[in-house]
Amino acid sequence: MDEDLVERVLRAVEQIPRGRIASYGDLGGIVGIGPRQVGWVMRHYGSNVTWWRVTNAAGDLPAPLRDEARQRWAREGMLVKPNGLGLRIADYRADLAILADAYDRAVADLPPR
Repeated sequence: MDEDLVERVLRAVEQIPRGRIASYGDLGGIVGIGPRQVGWVMRHYGSNVTWWRVTNAAGDLPAPLRDEARQRWAREGMLVKPNGLGLRIADYRADLAILADAYDRAVADLPPR
């Protein structure tokens, strides 16, 4: 995967505010790629960013990530859904317009795509 694209995804993740989440598709829409590409970047490069703020469209995370994510969500004041799989995305989704603006500022130093 292109290093510039990886950097763009990671910078987008870093813009998600504390106590909020965004889906792979939300981030893909902002960066201009598909949700699977966002997932690939997160799987391979996302351990040093706020990965627990990136979920699938239902607000869920894969089983291996949930225990640590639950602790981080609790510290940020987010409550896990009764099924234990993640968060209600309708309750915690970041404002996507604000997120997109923050992303544009965060990648202003990168070459245009």
